[in-house]
Amino acid sequence: MQLKQELIQQIKSIIATAKDRAIRTVDTERVLMYWQIGKVILEEEQEGKDRAGYGTFLIKSLAEALEPQFGSGFSYRQLNLFRQFYRSFPIMNALRSQFSWTHYRTLIRIDNQDKKEFYIAEAAKNNWTARQLERQVNSQLFERLLLSNEVKDVLAVAREEKQPSDAKEIIKDPMVLEFLGLKREAAYYEKDLEAAIITHLQDFLLEIGNGFSFVARQKRIHIEGDEFSIDLVFYNRLLQSFVIFEIKTTKLTHEDIGQLQMYVNYYDRFEKQDFENPTIGILLCADKNDAVVKITLPESNKTIIASKYQLYLPTEQQLIDEVKKEIEKLDNGTNKD
Repeated sequence: MQLKQELIQQIKSIIATAKDRAIRTVDTERVLMYWQIGKVILEEEQEGKDRAGYGTFLIKSLAEALEPQFGSGFSYRQLNLFRQFYRSFPIMNALRSQFSWTHYRTLIRIDNQDKKEFYIAEAAKNNWTARQLERQVNSQLFERLLLSNEVKDVLAVAREEKQPSDAKEIIKDPMVLEFLGLKREAAYYEKDLEAAIITHLQDFLLEIGNGFSFVARQKRIHIEGDEFSIDLVFYNRLLQSFVIFEIKTTKLTHEDIGQLQMYVNYYDRFEKQDFENPTIGILLCADKNDAVVKITLPESNKTIIASKYQLYLPTEQQLIDEVKKEIEKLDNGTNKD
């Protein structure tokens, strides 16, 4: 007699599923425990708010009482985090069951309420792991989207209160590609960057935004006997359109824009179906002159986007500087009018 392999696999699957459920249950209970401890600490602190330094004394004394028995998870630093947790999320029913304590540790660091709501909505909608959430916060995703969008629009798309109607609502500039593991000081050919993107495709999809799926690499097209290759082709189900990426590891030129426009026109005329929206073209470049991009394209352009890439996580100051540059450009444009 021989035992069926399918039976073994079925039982292994049951065991694995049960283990996953058990881990999730334990983590949910842990989150609720930390929330309740934070509530007790904050309420007690407020009772003694007239006594100078009572908050510090309270948490320090609790740590001294709890840490010897329950370990470093109840140190002064951790208890302070529980207190912050409750202050940031005072309504228990608003806690998300799919978020682990590691998710919440990242979220309670965010002071701005709009920014926090954005990351909560995006993490829940896209089922981000704690590592993915931390990466998106560290890469300043919210701030990068604000460079070309209003806060209310960014939040509305994140909460699924509206579908994106413009590619700029989900495409970032700059794009942060630190996960490719390429040295920022080195020079690369387009094929090197393209190969690294394919190798780290899941991370790249996370970076470029919601609703993307990969279609083709080095897509060959033929136009009256001439052959051309499009670097990367994606489809976005939210925008209901093809999205073409051309990679340039040098400064963008008007010839690059013209080439991408040809590819977009080809897809619109020969690949796009009637129910789909116009094809979007994205030039992923090392550097660009925004004025050249603006003048090369028609004023009504909504389908060609030039986005710089950088191979390192931006600092908050770098994002502030980028925002200031954008504001200055807008101000200069208004003055010229």
